[in-house]
Amino acid sequence: MRTTMKYALVHLRTVMAAVLLTSGAAPLAAAPAASPSQFESEVLAVANDWARVKYLSKSDGERKQSMDEVGARADALAQKYPDRPEALIWDGIVTSERASLTWGMTALDLASRARDVLLKAVRMDPKAYDAGALTSLGVLYYRVPGFPFGWGDKEKARTYLETAVRYAPNGRDAHYFYADFLYEQGEYRKAEAVLKEGLSSPAHPERPIWDAYFPKVMQGLLAKVRERERS
Repeated sequence: MRTTMKYALVHLRTVMAAVLLTSGAAPLAAAPAASPSQFESEVLAVANDWARVKYLSKSDGERKQSMDEVGARADALAQKYPDRPEALIWDGIVTSERASLTWGMTALDLASRARDVLLKAVRMDPKAYDAGALTSLGVLYYRVPGFPFGWGDKEKARTYLETAVRYAPNGRDAHYFYADFLYEQGEYRKAEAVLKEGLSSPAHPERPIWDAYFPKVMQGLLAKVRERERS
């Protein structure tokens, strides 16, 4: 049993993106209203730093340390704008990424924090940021082990990801992660169709690193899907 539990907890390193947060701290008063451009620039700064660390770090050690630093800024952003779903979504995404870079109970704790903050964002606006909260929740639910080692749930994952694609027909993330889920379930033909839709989505020049690297990630998954279809 100990060996099985250890394996399941280590498996938490695969938790992605968003793909959620319960700090236990007293709720903060809402920040004074910021101009749209100020708020958007703060969110975009976190998004671009996440992409820089994720795709351009030279080692896992560097990636983990730098992502923890981005995580502190994402936490602060969510505390500053507790009523803005976009801020909560990015806090959830970065927290999920931090979970994927560690293991054991630390990974489970981070994944659980990410889940909780993303659930708050969904309650505010499930369509915000190309259904980013729904997408990241779906990723967490299919990457985290199920009972008794975690709270993962494949059926919940499917529901979240299907809803994300419906709410964000031009969302690259929603399409990629839904296709990744379908690939893991052996639904290769459907996964290919979903990936093709995602690859035709508009570019995001305001996020240059993500815009350059994520289509390559999608193409890589498409190649794996097609290989399985041929086999």
